Amino acid sequence: MRFLITAGPTREPIDAVRYISNFSSGKMGYALAKEAVRRGHSVILISGPLSLTLSRKGRGNNPIIHQIETAREMKKAVLKYIPQADCLIMAAAVSDYRPAHTLKGKMKKSHKEISLKLVRNPDILKEIGAKTRNKILVGFALETKNLLKYARAKVREKRLDYIVANPASVIGRDSSDAMVLDKHGRIIKQFRQTSKAAIANFIVRLMERKNG
Repeated sequence: MRFLITAGPTREPIDAVRYISNFSSGKMGYALAKEAVRRGHSVILISGPLSLTLSRKGRGNNPIIHQIETAREMKKAVLKYIPQADCLIMAAAVSDYRPAHTLKGKMKKSHKEISLKLVRNPDILKEIGAKTRNKILVGFALETKNLLKYARAKVREKRLDYIVANPASVIGRDSSDAMVLDKHGRIIKQFRQTSKAAIANFIVRLMERKNG
């Protein structure tokens, strides 16, 4: 199979030295890429700014790693590579908002309060789900409360085949609690304090079965 996987955070610049981001470690996306390579698949990994490394050992082709910074750069990369893919797994934590204006230089400190105007970033997976057919689409939901409710709403709204629901407490950890839901919102697998490598193994095998 040909896997397109996204991983890590995005960074939205405020000025030449500051940015908006999140605490995503990228470990889940990289675990997925490693497992897909290990099982002999072709992998394109679109990665946010991370220092993680990807093992190239496996029966398949070496992965293509495309590094990005912003949500708009990630959208451009996903649109570029998705025609080549059998499935898209959006494990990245894409910033929902970006500054309306970015200063070219460094913002100088003053004694006054400042306000930062934010605008919405594109919803990459929703746009892909609305117009893409014959691709397996997998999203991730990360919430601090009402996790199952929001995951079920997201899998329908974005027309996904599957969604992986995680509590926010898993960010940065090597193990995770997770629920995998199908497109009808049914829980097909539940994990308790399971390594992200083991979760990745289940997801990649699920993609293989779905692909036939």
